Amino acid sequence: MSRDRGSATVWAALVATVLGAVFGGVLLLGQAVVARHRAASAADLAALAAAATWAHGPEIACATALRVARAQGAGLAGCRLHGEVAEVTARVPAGPFTPAVAARAGPPRASPD
Repeated sequence: MSRDRGSATVWAALVATVLGAVFGGVLLLGQAVVARHRAASAADLAALAAAATWAHGPEIACATALRVARAQGAGLAGCRLHGEVAEVTARVPAGPFTPAVAARAGPPRASPD
C-alpha cells in the first residue's frame, strides 16, 4: 500500500495559480505604465502643434492638436489656448486603463492668464 496521498500535485497547482496571478498583475501594471507614457508623448506633441498654430485661432490650433494626437494613437480630452500658450489633455485607452495626461506649450516669454 502506497503512502503517497498526492499533496505535491495540489501544491504544484496552487503555486502555478499564484505565479500566474502575479504575472498577470505585472502585465496589467506594465500596460498601464506604457499607456501613460504614450498619453504623455501625445499630449506633449499635440500641445506643441497647437502652440505652433495659435495665430490661426483656437479652432484650427485645437484641430491640429487633435490630428497630431490621433496620429499618436491618442484622443484629446481637452484643448485650450491662452494667448500663445496651449494646454492640451490627451488620453490613450489601453485595456481597463485610460490615462489622461495634460501638457502645456508656448513661447518661453509667454505666461498663461
